[in-house]
Amino acid sequence: MNEYTYPILFGVIIGLATRIYMLKTDYRQYPTYLHGKIIHLSLAFIAAGLGTIAVPAIMEEEFAAITFLALAASQFRDVRNMERNTLTELDGYDLVPRGSTYIEGIAIAFEGRNYLVMITSFLSTMAYLVANWWVGLIVGISALFLSHRLMTGGQLKDIVEIEYVKPYFKGAGLYVDNIYIMNIGLPERQKEVLKYGMGFILTPKNFNARTTIANLGQRQAILHDMSTALGVYRDSGTPALVPLAKRDLDDGRVGIFVLPQESDMEVALTILGQVPTLENAIRMPTKNLKKKVK
Repeated sequence: MNEYTYPILFGVIIGLATRIYMLKTDYRQYPTYLHGKIIHLSLAFIAAGLGTIAVPAIMEEEFAAITFLALAASQFRDVRNMERNTLTELDGYDLVPRGSTYIEGIAIAFEGRNYLVMITSFLSTMAYLVANWWVGLIVGISALFLSHRLMTGGQLKDIVEIEYVKPYFKGAGLYVDNIYIMNIGLPERQKEVLKYGMGFILTPKNFNARTTIANLGQRQAILHDMSTALGVYRDSGTPALVPLAKRDLDDGRVGIFVLPQESDMEVALTILGQVPTLENAIRMPTKNLKKKVK
């Protein structure tokens, strides 16, 4: 063993620990047990190895070895494409699909986590070689928590007020509060909707939030997460039982209509509040206006 063996092992272990810490399968069941996790941990091992080996390469002035980092970047972009293509193919078989905006957000997140693993391994190994393994451990743990913070996005409850409202019919029109959802003429379907349906009103806290929840991709993500966590009372070929999200054009509120199999209002409110705000849906027009005024 040479002088770099232990630092390299140390950096790889810290990098893998970082990815394991960020790897979570929740009610959305992605990545899946067990094979989905194996794929992501294998990629994390590669990323950790590349980040770690870069430090000895720099110290030995083997600068050609740094080109492997550029190669890794192109490989991780392929990971992003793989995730996007896989989820897009699977989306067509969901009763309530994720939508392209949600899928792109997931693909970006998985690509970004590999870069964070690489950076964490790089910093940990450098600290080990420059100082000692105690310093490397401190740097590694700090980078681990920083990586988790960077990959933890906002939630819907941060930008809107959520209120439960029972759906009702006015003639054949289905409403949540005063927001029109859709037209259902069959009395049998109306009975099912009133029996199983739940309605929610999302009131934006500011103008930026109003623009964000107006995004169709963000609204589809809300419907998907609600239907995944609580189930959905529908099957293919039943358009009257499709969950929908419609917007009040006057004040920007959004009415959510879902048909869960588990009609637990407290759980539904919790899940709704935890829906991620999608990066591709976030808009901040007021910040741009302030800059122009200045």
